Amino acid sequence: MNELPPDPPRLRAILAYLDQGLAETETLATYLRLQTAAVRQALTAAARQPTDARRLPPQRRPALQACAQQEEASGFVEEKQLQAGHPLGATVHRADCTVIQRDANPISADDGRQALTGDGKFFHAWEFCRPDAHLGIPR
Repeated sequence: MNELPPDPPRLRAILAYLDQGLAETETLATYLRLQTAAVRQALTAAARQPTDARRLPPQRRPALQACAQQEEASGFVEEKQLQAGHPLGATVHRADCTVIQRDANPISADDGRQALTGDGKFFHAWEFCRPDAHLGIPR
């Protein structure tokens, strides 16, 4: 710091601010140490596994396992809206989208097209997997 104020109240305020910053930094450092230890433990456990076990494909989430047989046929899923009355409504994804976070139901291409061309307050296309582009719907 270049110049400090001469009066004790402002110096105490500066000191309190710096102490708070140090406490937050220590909290972050503790969190990072715990995360580092957890990653090292997981790495050690993964290194002990046989090579074949490490190459298995990741398991699907339970919410999507029910849709697994129908995904190839439909190619699209409808993910429930975040909460009742949410302004974006439900989300339409491609079935192979990896960002689906809530329960999803398989839908046909016709149903997906109808949902995305209808009223925008009930359905919207997910911006990353772009089901609208695959259905030929202009943005």
